[in-house]
Amino acid sequence: MQTEESWAEQFPELFAPGHWAWGELDVRFTVEEPPDELISNVHVLCRTTGGIVVCGNDLGWRFLPGGTREPNETIEQLVDRELLEEAGARLTGPMTWLGAHRADHRRPTPYRPHLPHPLSYWANVVADVVVDQAPTNPEDGEQVTEVLILPPAEAAAWLEEQSDGVMGPIVRLAMAMGLV
Repeated sequence: MQTEESWAEQFPELFAPGHWAWGELDVRFTVEEPPDELISNVHVLCRTTGGIVVCGNDLGWRFLPGGTREPNETIEQLVDRELLEEAGARLTGPMTWLGAHRADHRRPTPYRPHLPHPLSYWANVVADVVVDQAPTNPEDGEQVTEVLILPPAEAAAWLEEQSDGVMGPIVRLAMAMGLV
């Protein structure tokens, strides 16, 4: 079993400290699983017949389906809701931990009052899904315009076309871990 350090050697850009200016967050990727109450966001590397589910929205962003936790929402409820909203998908099996960005917030208050602050984690899990409808695209959420199912390497390359994106390397890490 590989250690955090060996994964960091293999994927130095993913594990390097970073800053997400849009959210005033200092981030660092880890494969260690944090306490549930510190997870504010989850993205899902969805395995399905034909490959990995990736999404695009009306702003040109490319991403793995997922999003921000609502008040009193469990991780599974968050994942169920976001998969439906962004990919028209539903879980068909258990979630497997992949890793997370530890986010140290520079803002004096949380993005939403119920979210952990000043430390939170943006988690990534792997799960089997089925895509069986169009995304629900709620008015207050991202407007997904594209749901694609691509072989893992193609999904990673497609996601890496997003400037400042981190989801392509996350797919590549999952591939190296044998999770896809």
